[in-house]
Amino acid sequence: MRLNTAQVARTVSQLQVEALPDDHPLVPQLNRMFGDHTYFLDGNGLNIVEPSPAALNVPSSDIGEMGVVVNIANWTGSDPPKLEVHEPERTDSMVSLAADGG
Repeated sequence: MRLNTAQVARTVSQLQVEALPDDHPLVPQLNRMFGDHTYFLDGNGLNIVEPSPAALNVPSSDIGEMGVVVNIANWTGSDPPKLEVHEPERTDSMVSLAADGG
């Protein structure tokens, strides 16, 4: 999912991630591969945030405005490190996307 500016700021403040800017040269290629998302880099690799009801298969009223972090690429052990793309894997990390914190 593509996050708005406020949601990106909330995600960055809750997790140790860096948002890839929309004008980054890799974003068009990533969008072709994974769809229109906001992409985040962290120590594990490249991630996206999906609405938790979709990722967890539960009604949205049971969760509110929460998102689950989905890893789509891991850093390799090579020097310099590179990202290795894989099938999306849901992580245990959740982020509150609501303005009031949840």
